[in-house]
Amino acid sequence: MTVRLAESAGFCFGVNRAVDLVYQLTETGGSIKTLGPIIHNPQVVEDLEQKGVEIIDSPEQAGPGDTVVIRSHGVDAKTEEQLRQTGAQVVDATCPFVSKIHRIVRTASEAGKIVLIAGNPDHPEVQGIVGHCKGECYVAQTPQELEKIRKETGAGSVKNAILVAQTTFNTEIWEKFINSSKKLCTKLEFFDTICNATNQRQKEAIRLAQESDRMIVIGGRHSSNTHKLYEVCSRYCPTVLVETAGELGTVDLSGAERIGVTAGASTPAHIIKEVLQTMSEITSNENFAEMLEQNLSDDAKLYTGKRVKGVVIDIRPNEVVVDLGAKQTGFVAKDEMTDNSDQSLDELVSKGDEINLIVLKVNDQEGTVACSKKRCDAQAGYEEIKKAFEEGAVLEGVITNVVKGGVLVLSHNTKVFIPASQVSDHRVEDLNTVLKQEVRFKILEINEKRGRALGSIRAVLNEERKAKEEEFWKTVEVGKKYTGEVKSLTSYGAFVDLGGVDGMIHITELSWGKLKHPSEVVNVGDVVEVYVKDLDPERRRISLGYKKSEDNPWNIFMTKYHIGDVVKVKIVSFTNYGAFATIIPGIDGLIHISQIANQRVEKISDILTLGDEVDVKIIDINPENKRVSLSMRALLPETDQKIVRSSDENEDADEEA
Repeated sequence: MTVRLAESAGFCFGVNRAVDLVYQLTETGGSIKTLGPIIHNPQVVEDLEQKGVEIIDSPEQAGPGDTVVIRSHGVDAKTEEQLRQTGAQVVDATCPFVSKIHRIVRTASEAGKIVLIAGNPDHPEVQGIVGHCKGECYVAQTPQELEKIRKETGAGSVKNAILVAQTTFNTEIWEKFINSSKKLCTKLEFFDTICNATNQRQKEAIRLAQESDRMIVIGGRHSSNTHKLYEVCSRYCPTVLVETAGELGTVDLSGAERIGVTAGASTPAHIIKEVLQTMSEITSNENFAEMLEQNLSDDAKLYTGKRVKGVVIDIRPNEVVVDLGAKQTGFVAKDEMTDNSDQSLDELVSKGDEINLIVLKVNDQEGTVACSKKRCDAQAGYEEIKKAFEEGAVLEGVITNVVKGGVLVLSHNTKVFIPASQVSDHRVEDLNTVLKQEVRFKILEINEKRGRALGSIRAVLNEERKAKEEEFWKTVEVGKKYTGEVKSLTSYGAFVDLGGVDGMIHITELSWGKLKHPSEVVNVGDVVEVYVKDLDPERRRISLGYKKSEDNPWNIFMTKYHIGDVVKVKIVSFTNYGAFATIIPGIDGLIHISQIANQRVEKISDILTLGDEVDVKIIDINPENKRVSLSMRALLPETDQKIVRSSDENEDADEEA
């Protein structure tokens, strides 16, 4: 008994692109959803669900914060617009061949042409194509249905029309569409939009079925292209459709010497491999191992997500080349080796090293396999993350990325999502300012199903702050001095971080002079020397002192100045009984109206102006009331000091009293 596998069996380009895209999104964290199953394969869909990918049926089930993937079948224009209006991030994984049909029908319908579609009206791809038409549009599954539409509408014979096909449409039926239409429709334009891979797959399946006693078609039962393969193969030999290797136990292979195997475009390579291996056990073919090596495609041996070991055979500036023990050569890009762009690859590995890898993508045509070391390491690191969560341990890591809603921290080769609210114990306006910072954090939540972890830097900072606060209150006492950082300012004072505990310097304690606002003395971020002025342990409040006694202007004045000294002062204000003048900052003296001149002064502003600098004599100092009396008249010649009108002094005395 011989078993032959069709060369083009398995994922097509569009499906592979869509599936890879969703798997990559699961690496970034967040809420990942697909509008309908990403492919018609229950095994892949189940695997993605285990990684946290949710299937939604309508745009209404999406919202801000979600990432929604449009599958390879595509959607109509209205549905796509509804998705974007939900606020979700929309990722379009529509197969490029399907997108091409959207453009064709949209352009034709805008030009007033009727659009005819060869396909299944219930298939999501066809429904999406219809949704991009802006005029008359009809779907037919058979040439007979198309002929009926043509007669009823005049499409292609009387009215201009175009004919396109579902990408997975049966190629034999499509040829019948073309042949019958060419005879009757002179105004019908044909677009052969069946996917090349679909066309090639069906032709290979037909040839293989013609040369086989039995055909096995592998794929999802809801997959359109898989059913097409089953249909075409059934015309030439007995054919069975299986989803997994587990269904082979009921397949009758008796009397079959030649067995052909093909698979739909939604069938993963590892399922194809499992089917062939199971067939080996069933048939007990001694040469099956050799046949499997010859017939099994490279994609089946190495598939996306498979863990492999590779031996380093070359180190280049931007990639590492590895021997995977297969026909393909493995390549590990630098950003799949490490997140540290400054680190050279020869610092990480040497030739001959064996490293654990995960397959990212297999390129059969080029004979290459893209692999990742850091994603493999991340799987092992995830176990360390889970352990830290169970034990409540503190982890260390580096903030490597700013993403929607927060940041990613790399720890144990695993990226942990930290929401913006948990990045610090205070609001961080621009998360880019914390990039590359080394941080300590705790795990708040583990999602086993998705293999994701949510962490908090804030939790660690709060715990550390609480510990510092408890230690502080054990040792604090009135009069104790501290060095702290100004954290915030208010109109009535400044708050200072003393190392886990905040205290307040009242505005009156910031300066010996009068202040309008604390910012005249200190600013946020300043490091200041303070002392504890008062404590309230029950309410956990601390009053701080800032101004120093040696800076007290009255003490400075008493040390430097005495009665009888002559000083230069600056006039700063007037009253009805005299003028105040600044001697030194913080100390003002009064020049009584009777001490301004040797004659009666009716209006002080006739003699003095605010801002004037004048010489005066200190004639009295009252330490208890902190008052200083000054005289300009005392500096006149002794013969001129007497006031011209003797009644002035009595009147002045009355005013001073």
